[in-house]
Amino acid sequence: MSELVGLTAVITGAGSGIGLATARNFAAAGASVFGLDLSAGAMEGIADWIPCDVGSTESVEAAFATLRERVSVLDILVNNAGIGAVGTVEDGTDDEWQRVLNVNVVGMARVTKAALPLLRASRSAAVVNTGSIVAAIGLPQRAVYAASKGAVQALTLAMAADLVHEGIRVNGVNPGTADTPWVSRLLDLAADPEAERAALEHRQPGGRLVTPDEVARSIRFLADPDQGATTGTILAVDGGMTGLRVREK
Repeated sequence: MSELVGLTAVITGAGSGIGLATARNFAAAGASVFGLDLSAGAMEGIADWIPCDVGSTESVEAAFATLRERVSVLDILVNNAGIGAVGTVEDGTDDEWQRVLNVNVVGMARVTKAALPLLRASRSAAVVNTGSIVAAIGLPQRAVYAASKGAVQALTLAMAADLVHEGIRVNGVNPGTADTPWVSRLLDLAADPEAERAALEHRQPGGRLVTPDEVARSIRFLADPDQGATTGTILAVDGGMTGLRVREK
């Protein structure tokens, strides 16, 4: 992959997990990175934090007003911020549906809309959306979350179609179960966290959880200016979970 020297990137949800790993990857490649998140998390020394709640139009507009004071061009937007939900369709309340869809789907649209004037000023504009394999396969106890990530996948393709003639590439990554703080919190709630972790690892053909750095490298690939012909692509980073049906050893 080419270096990102001279490019400016915005990453939502950059304070931890996949967002932080992506910020670290981009910064190491020479990009100027701005992290939009509710808090700075661990991005100090990696990205410039701009407070932002993607679930609020007012907050997103304020964040991009701040960004425009610092830069006139945006080359890469990574829509990574999102929240999870556990349960069946019977468990989901109206409030939970609205909260998850507002952040995971509408939030992505809000941020992209605010970013487009700056992206249009770039010669190699790229948007990468973080989805999930739950958009492609059915997993138990993930009804609300899966619906939101299915919408993210559809939104990614629609955005790619709308923006391709402007030279703005839009792609997505669908991680498998990743070793992130959110998954760690879910494991802590389990009756037997070690057994639950083993079960999550076992259901992925690779036999382990996906690392944030692996997802970050895939995001970097899709955002790389050298990938000018790659748009409308959803890249699974899931240890083979989507496409493989392996026999037990």
